[in-house]
Amino acid sequence: MDWGLSNRLARIIKPDTGRSVMLAVDHGYFLGPTSGLEDPATTIEPLLPYADSLMLTRGVLRTSVPTNFDIPIVLRVSGGTSIVGKDLSNEGITTSLKEAIRLNVSAVALSIFVGSDHEKETLLGLSELVNQSIEYGIPVLAVTAVGREMTRDARYLSLCCRIAAELGAHIVKTYYCDDFEKVVESCPVPIVIAGGKKITEKDALKLAHDAVSHGAVGVDMGRNIFQSDNPVGMIQAVRAIVHKGSSVEDAYGLYQKA
Repeated sequence: MDWGLSNRLARIIKPDTGRSVMLAVDHGYFLGPTSGLEDPATTIEPLLPYADSLMLTRGVLRTSVPTNFDIPIVLRVSGGTSIVGKDLSNEGITTSLKEAIRLNVSAVALSIFVGSDHEKETLLGLSELVNQSIEYGIPVLAVTAVGREMTRDARYLSLCCRIAAELGAHIVKTYYCDDFEKVVESCPVPIVIAGGKKITEKDALKLAHDAVSHGAVGVDMGRNIFQSDNPVGMIQAVRAIVHKGSSVEDAYGLYQKA
């Protein structure tokens, strides 16, 4: 692995803990003005000091992230569908690698849809993105998107994560499930877990705790942070679990006090 790529990965997954707290604010690319992200800049700014990296689109990066704040960017480069469309899996590449380099990103990300009608297209899209990105030392994060008809179990998620790693992804974002350690054991690259839909703060903290306890290097959490009644307290609590090994109870206490 070359120095540039290793350096970019080390900005996302912190070497001192081997863990990462990614803040996902890319929801608008298919959901539009998501609750809590109607004004992205207002949502993002107070959370910046506590996030290890931001996952977002180029539009939100340009308009809503201060240029003087040094935070690693994981740039979503896939899209082309919306929540009102017929098939969310029918994505393509929306942002060029040249643009990603111009924006000085630390990684690029796209979704794969294993088991969907567009499985082949999204997997070949991942392969091509890896082919292009590796020339410039930019890591690729693959998101194992799951349709309504898919079961989020260890067998299916192991399949998705392993395929993503086999095609060259450097990091994989997936969902937590029962027997999650089997997913981790069968994937040779680091895994971060998605926060998913909004749940109670304590349940979200338990999700983060269970995931890192069973092998995830961290979380890529969005709605369970920025839709919280206390987003700053919530991201601080998540950091305590991911980087300091705090218990759920201690982290929840931190959230309540913040």
